Amino acid sequence: METEQTPVAAPSAYPPAPSDSNPDSPRTLARIAALGGLVTDRPVSLYASAVLRIGYGLLYLAFLLREFPNRNEIWGPGSPWTPALARQLFDQTGWFSILTLSDRPAYFEACYAAAVVTCALFVLGWRTRVVSILFAVVVASFHARAIFMTDGGDNLILLMALYLTFTACGRCLSLDARRTRRQAVREAERPTPGPGAHTLRHRLGTTRGRLSTVLHNCAMFVIAVQVCVVYGSAGLYKVQGATWQNGSALHYVMNLDLFRPWPALSLMVDSHPLLIAAATYLTVLLQVAFPFVLFGRLKYPVLAMLLGMHVGIAILMGLPLFSGAMIVADAVFLPDRFHPFLGQLWRRAFPRAVTAKAQTSGGKGLAVPPQPGSAG
Repeated sequence: METEQTPVAAPSAYPPAPSDSNPDSPRTLARIAALGGLVTDRPVSLYASAVLRIGYGLLYLAFLLREFPNRNEIWGPGSPWTPALARQLFDQTGWFSILTLSDRPAYFEACYAAAVVTCALFVLGWRTRVVSILFAVVVASFHARAIFMTDGGDNLILLMALYLTFTACGRCLSLDARRTRRQAVREAERPTPGPGAHTLRHRLGTTRGRLSTVLHNCAMFVIAVQVCVVYGSAGLYKVQGATWQNGSALHYVMNLDLFRPWPALSLMVDSHPLLIAAATYLTVLLQVAFPFVLFGRLKYPVLAMLLGMHVGIAILMGLPLFSGAMIVADAVFLPDRFHPFLGQLWRRAFPRAVTAKAQTSGGKGLAVPPQPGSAG
């Protein structure tokens, strides 16, 4: 009598494929290594950091020059919020301002002149590592001195000034980049040292470059997250309001005397209720959806619409500093390949100006970002 036997599966000739859920799998380790290399090997968004440096430096320089006739009443000893009152507030809040170290008018005038010079050097990118710290001190000091006169634009510029101290924002489009390029040319003309020469110096330079890269990449990530938080929180707060839900919020904004520098223009815009409703809903949609459209080509039309929105805020509501701060902040999401593309468009649109500039500069173009490890 024959018995029925259960078939036994033959052993496989291949080992089981590694699972991604296993933290020790080679694929997972490779992804972790790639992520670590992205943070430590190469600085990202060098052009974006340079645009942030130039943009915020120009904004604050224009702000200081614009308020030059009123400087004493806003930040100086002649302000209704006297330096003594400011120091009492600092004892409670922990703020600090170099403007309150002395009540003498001459000291305030020297600080104001130094602030203007610091902003100009920050725009030019001269000794950016040191000047970026001085720029942050200037912004924090003026912000704290007149804390009750600030708005959202001042707050954002203060945050960005602090973040930029950790970035390599002087690697391109700066005097530092030109100096670094000239040093590289001089070093290339020197004879090559023998093996083992300057080993300690080379290691220190490599370590310094690696640390600079890590700080830069982390700071740029924090800046991007900060912009997403600003847009996301603003959109979520608007969604909760009844006037934003029924599309009439911008109608009330157009009729506020405090935010109506051009009454005739505001009335003309307010005379189109359909346009007002569409702009109201589009504003909320852009702000809420902004953190979710940062990948792919969809972000370019979104950034263009946000640019138009901020230009409208600057003109219709009389908030140029806030609008400028947000426009500059949006540049953090533009990749480095976008800026050479703008340069190509400029050369195609104005070929004569580019040719004349190349002849006067001896054929030297814009500074190319140096490799990681060079001075920033």
